[in-house]
Amino acid sequence: MRRLLLPTILAVLAYGFWLSPDFREISAGVAIFLFGMLSLEEGFKAFTGGGLEGVLRRTTGTLWKSLGFGIVTTALMQSSSLVSVITISFLSAGLLGLREGIGIIFGANLGTTTGAWLIAGLGLKVKIAEYAMPLLVFGVILLLQRGRTLRGAGYVLAGLGFLFLGIHYMKEGFESFRALIDLTRYALPGWQGLLSYTALGLLATVILQSSHATLVLILTALSSGQITYENALALAIGANLGTTITAVLGAIGANAAGRRLAAAHVLFNLVTGLVTILLMRPILVVVEWLAGGLGLADGEYTLRLALFHTLFNLLGIAIMLPQTERLLAWLSRLFRTRRPRVVRARYLNAAVLEVPDAAMASLRKEMRHLFEQAFGILAHGLNLHRETLVSDFDLDRLIEAPPRQGDYDIEAHYERKLKQLYSDIIDFASRLRAQLPERREADLHALRNAARGIVEAVKEVKHMRGNLVRYTGHENAYIRGEYNRLRAMLARILRLIHRLVVERRPDVGEAALERLAAEVRQAETALDERLDQLIRHQRITSRMATSLMNDAGYAFNAARALIRAGEVLYRAAADEPPRQRSVEQGLRG
Repeated sequence: MRRLLLPTILAVLAYGFWLSPDFREISAGVAIFLFGMLSLEEGFKAFTGGGLEGVLRRTTGTLWKSLGFGIVTTALMQSSSLVSVITISFLSAGLLGLREGIGIIFGANLGTTTGAWLIAGLGLKVKIAEYAMPLLVFGVILLLQRGRTLRGAGYVLAGLGFLFLGIHYMKEGFESFRALIDLTRYALPGWQGLLSYTALGLLATVILQSSHATLVLILTALSSGQITYENALALAIGANLGTTITAVLGAIGANAAGRRLAAAHVLFNLVTGLVTILLMRPILVVVEWLAGGLGLADGEYTLRLALFHTLFNLLGIAIMLPQTERLLAWLSRLFRTRRPRVVRARYLNAAVLEVPDAAMASLRKEMRHLFEQAFGILAHGLNLHRETLVSDFDLDRLIEAPPRQGDYDIEAHYERKLKQLYSDIIDFASRLRAQLPERREADLHALRNAARGIVEAVKEVKHMRGNLVRYTGHENAYIRGEYNRLRAMLARILRLIHRLVVERRPDVGEAALERLAAEVRQAETALDERLDQLIRHQRITSRMATSLMNDAGYAFNAARALIRAGEVLYRAAADEPPRQRSVEQGLRG
């Protein structure tokens, strides 16, 4: 079916071009308008890097703030599609709650009505093409610059220019088309017209992938008298329903949270459309009353359409907003998060890649998830309980701890809990790199290296585990003490990173990592000296000494890898800029 759709559309368009030059002009206007929308969205995306996460946190703290954010951003960007994509991205990344996401989507539906007012009140009443030309000139000049901000501004200006030019060609095309064919002959009255034209508006929006483009077509056709006012209202309802396709498509690659938001978007528009159809007559009475109060002339149908568009979206908010809590509970039951047998990424999906801020934030959260999975594996790999590490147990007591055995299969747990998760992170980072500004590539590189360090630490502990189990339960107190010292060292590092990154304890800072890095260097030197003494006085056998030297190498490699990863994770959690001297340099002395 999908394979036939595009050729069919192209064939119909080609036939229309051959049949009528006026149809060709209208179609060119739609194409130029859509290209302007794409350029505008591309331009606004250039301004989402670096600060959007902070703006969202400050302006979406409550449902009402989220509603206002959706209204304002959609009014400024003139793209509810872009706002929907950004919202789904940040929700999938865990930066927004579902309640706030629903508020933004409700607000975006109202914010998109400003486009109808601008087109009806200004775009169809002035020679808009005259404003398009300078915008295109300045836009193209800025597009040729290297700076991301300047190029973003260029996309915005060029996008506005193409929007104006598209409106102009659609308006001119319908004016000329009127002399050839009178489309009002196909007008349908009553319920038949209402339902038929609602379906037609929905179909047009699904094909054009833009309710703005559909509304421009409706307004230009209405202003030139090619469709009746009643049928134009039905088309506007259909356009509102059709715009949900963007949210549905954006949620295809999203997690359960993203799919919940898309479902809320669809439900809002369906309820709004259904109620508007059922209450069409009372709503039209209110429209006429308000039109009289605003001083609109009797034949001012385009502004009446903009007023109607705003009213039925306000009606949808009035109906749905009080039901938000029930909607949240229902969506949570409908889309449950299933735990896979193999641990996969929680926050990484195609939806968050649309917005660099959301993508980096989701990667930072996924890195904490990776560390939490590795934390349990490393704890058991060292024959320790997770609870021991997160508690205030004196880890120095491990040096004289009684022997214990363990049958923990570290390889099996690595395969199930870490391998696929690490693969997901590396794959996501590779795809993100192509979309990330150059100034943020260093942060991405650091996170990827931290992920590799965590996995390497697990592998190092896996290599030493066999001897660790054997010698921590050995009758020789000297060899048992040395292996317990290695366990205690790694346990201190794991505890500190957990407190820095997972618990976010304010009493623990990055300086503690630097002190621990120095202690690791001192411990390595001290072990060499003790090992020499143990061999010289024959307190351990040569086989024990060889095992200890190899396993100490594994342990110190794991320690250095964990400290480097801990530094990156801490700074990512605190969102701090990199310092001149890193802990890695400290480890190298």
